[in-house]
Amino acid sequence: MITPLWTPSDERVAQANLTAFAHAVSRDWDTPISDYAALYSWSVEEPERFWQSVWTFADIIADRRGDVVLQGTAMPGAKWFPEARLNFAENLLRRKGAAPAIVFRGEDRVKRSISHDELYDEVARLTQALRDLGVGPGDRVAGYLPNMPEAVSAMLATAAIGAVWCSCSPDFGVQGVIDRFGQIEPKVLFSADGYFYNGKAHGCQQKLNEIVARLPSLQRVVVVPYVSSQPKIADSVTLRDFISGYEVSETKFEQLPFNHPLYIMFSSGTTGVPKCIVHGAGGTLIQHMKEHLLHVDIKPSDRLFYFTTCGWMMWNWLVSGLASGATLMLYDGAPFYPNGNVLFDYVDQQDIAVFGTSAKFIDGVNKAGLEPISTHSLETLRTILSTGSPLVPESFDFVYEKIKKDVCLSSIAGGTDIISCFALGNPTLPVWRGELQCRGLGMRVEVFDDTGVSIKGAKGELVCTAPFPSMPVRFWDDPDDKKYRAAYFERFSDVWCHGDYVELTEHDGLVIYGRSDAVLNPGGVRIGTAEIYRQAEQIEDVVESLVVGQHWQGDVRVILFVRLRDGLQLDDPLIAKIKEQIRRNTTPRHVPAKVIQVHDIPRTKSGKIVELAVRDVVHGEPVKNKEALANPEALDLFKDLPQLAQP
Repeated sequence: MITPLWTPSDERVAQANLTAFAHAVSRDWDTPISDYAALYSWSVEEPERFWQSVWTFADIIADRRGDVVLQGTAMPGAKWFPEARLNFAENLLRRKGAAPAIVFRGEDRVKRSISHDELYDEVARLTQALRDLGVGPGDRVAGYLPNMPEAVSAMLATAAIGAVWCSCSPDFGVQGVIDRFGQIEPKVLFSADGYFYNGKAHGCQQKLNEIVARLPSLQRVVVVPYVSSQPKIADSVTLRDFISGYEVSETKFEQLPFNHPLYIMFSSGTTGVPKCIVHGAGGTLIQHMKEHLLHVDIKPSDRLFYFTTCGWMMWNWLVSGLASGATLMLYDGAPFYPNGNVLFDYVDQQDIAVFGTSAKFIDGVNKAGLEPISTHSLETLRTILSTGSPLVPESFDFVYEKIKKDVCLSSIAGGTDIISCFALGNPTLPVWRGELQCRGLGMRVEVFDDTGVSIKGAKGELVCTAPFPSMPVRFWDDPDDKKYRAAYFERFSDVWCHGDYVELTEHDGLVIYGRSDAVLNPGGVRIGTAEIYRQAEQIEDVVESLVVGQHWQGDVRVILFVRLRDGLQLDDPLIAKIKEQIRRNTTPRHVPAKVIQVHDIPRTKSGKIVELAVRDVVHGEPVKNKEALANPEALDLFKDLPQLAQP
């Protein structure tokens, strides 16, 4: 009999925010809620009542909410809380006092803690400085910053006055920054003078001077000294000088419509210039508070960590934790410097309750032979979150065997497109091996087959068949929503098609098999790439892998690229071992026609491997935007390989 890897205790279920929310729903709407399945069904059948209940439970601060919750049901086009007036930053700055709002580590170089009062005061002074510069509602403010406290305060000041924040991490090259910020013409740029990675300081001063020269819209460049005490950036001012002379005062938070632009997020840009996705303040706030309070079970003063950069949507998601009373645990640098224990050390040193990371990090800890369960206490750790790519079943096993037994392991999935999640964790449900625990409350998520029929227990397209508050407000420079509709609504009429190849399980959880556009199709059989990665990367000698479909003799054949441990060479016995592992645990169709060794695998700045870019290289087609990649030189490893021309 298959049993769950983890089941919450009766005490944990009783104390969960989700349980309190279900009781409130039962009381307020005279609707008996017996379990999560009943709550989920109610949330998608009664969306107006559900989101009204979330607003109340989260105690969202607003000048007014209004009587109308949802106006229209079209996608896109539906409007949530059209009468509401609120401010995103006001909700994140609700806590006061000397307790830490942010704890920061810049590898082993920088250690700082900022109280709630100190954060409020810095935002207040930044707000005045931006207003005096003429920045107002709708203007764009950009951040070229590491994951540091100044990124949070600059974003909050931007939101307080109704301007729009956008950011990317300082490891982006000049063209990558221009491809993003150049489209939206920011008035102000906040930047650090560099960042730390793998024990080294990496200066950004030369890059920053080039960027500033190519952004004529800029009226002010504000530099945060980080790796140098005296950065030299042309026509810039330090953050300290920018806010000097401004007294701390009560911040005036602009009360704005629910859909007033808050963030401009950028797509990965691996198939062309990045799309600029505009997200609204109200939708981002209520969706993040729903996820933090109900699905992650954040309690006041909980310490919330996510390993991320300012170039990934998980930074925006992390920062919203302030609205639920969490202390943000920021980390800038390499997750394996000086060794793979550094982030687990952080958990113990700072009593972290929620630890967020990527599936690749968990696999890396496993491959490094680490066993935090034996070397660390992790006493305060209640929840581990994983996203970025599918978390394979063996990584579930590793977490419970080698990291911590009593922990809610929540694989979550959504994306930049919705600045949130379609599927999440749940502190009141068991964790089943290889499954995301549940669909998010209020998200009518289904799985469609190729004909648009809803299915369960079979692989298909992840879709959402009803509007939700964190849908993009629009795309930048897309007045008739043509790009917006093409991105999500072309496949199925009036249905959001997310582009993930998934299965809805008997437990009502989700299994993700990869991106739909990367699905392999040998002999007309659809194969998710994650199914092959799972098997190949169980081989001890394989560090990571990437698979593409190559057009071959009127069909498609599967090509598997592998990066091996240092010093190893791929030989016939290892190829046979890899193929047998895949054949034995999947089907003969999954077995690659070719297994080829490469010494690096290209990935985006947020760490996701880029199957489509490699597929283009394999077929001799140009890659449209190499600036989106963290290591674009790796693409050259896939060019003109003689094995690809052989039967």
